[in-house]
Amino acid sequence: MTEQELRLAMAQAVDAVHMTKPLAPSITNFVTVDFVANAQLACGGSAAMVYLPDEGEFLAQGQAMYLNMGTLMPVYEQTIPRTVQALAAAGTPWVLDPVGLGIGSLRTWLLEQCKEAKPSIIRCNASEAIALAQLWNLTTDQESGVRGVDSTDSVEDAEAAAVALARFTGGAVAVSGELDLITDGKQIAYVQGGSELMTCVTGCGCALGGVAAVYAAVTDPFVAALTASALFDLAGVRAALFSTGPASFKVQFIDALYNASANDVANVPFSVKEV
Repeated sequence: MTEQELRLAMAQAVDAVHMTKPLAPSITNFVTVDFVANAQLACGGSAAMVYLPDEGEFLAQGQAMYLNMGTLMPVYEQTIPRTVQALAAAGTPWVLDPVGLGIGSLRTWLLEQCKEAKPSIIRCNASEAIALAQLWNLTTDQESGVRGVDSTDSVEDAEAAAVALARFTGGAVAVSGELDLITDGKQIAYVQGGSELMTCVTGCGCALGGVAAVYAAVTDPFVAALTASALFDLAGVRAALFSTGPASFKVQFIDALYNASANDVANVPFSVKEV
C-alpha cells in the first residue's frame, strides 16, 4: 500500500471499531489486566479477560484475541496451547506478546507452541523480536539483549528479525520503542510520537497488544498494528501535555485514546519503505 492508502485504511479501521465494538478477549498479564481492558474499551472495542483453558478455547471462536506471556500461572501450560490450537483451527486473528522471553522454561516452551499457529500480529520490544526470531530458528546471527521485560536493543537492531518473523507468519510485527517499527515483511512503517512517561507506567505495551487485537477484528494485520501504534503514539503526546507525573499520565492517556478521531489517528506522522 502507498502511504495515502494506508492512512485511508487506518481511518476506516478506527471508524469500523467505533461502529461495531468488536470483542477481542485477552489471556494477559494480570499485573496490567485493568489497563489492557480499559484501553480496549477506550478505543471503541469490547474486552473479556480469561485464563482458564476452556474459556480460552471458547473465546477463540470469536472476532480476535490477544495472548500475553507475562506473569504466567501454572494453568497456562494448558491454557495457552489449547487456545492457540483453537485459534488456528478457527482462523481467528490473534496477537502474540512474547513479553519476558528468556525468563524460565515454561515461557520458552509456550512460545515454541505458538510458532506453527502463526499469530496474525506479534507485538514486542526490540530484544523480544530478536529473541523470538532466534527461538523459532528464523535468524541465527544476532544475540538478543532481553533483560526481564525490558529491551536493551534498539528498534533499528530488530529490523531484520521483525521482517523475518512477519514473512514467516504472513502477518505483521510491531516493535515498540522511541521510534515504533511495524512490518508485514514487505513494507516497514516507522511511527513517531509517544512520551517518555510511557516507560514509567507499567502496561503500555500490554495495552497496545490488546488494542491491536481490537483492530485486527476489522482489518488486516499490518493496518491493525499500524493503527494501534499510531493511536498510542498520538495518545502519549496528548497525555503528556496535561500530566504532572506517571499517575496523571495514565489517566490522561486513557482519555486520549477515547477522544482520538479517525482523522487524528490517520494523520499521525509515519514513514513507509519497501523491504
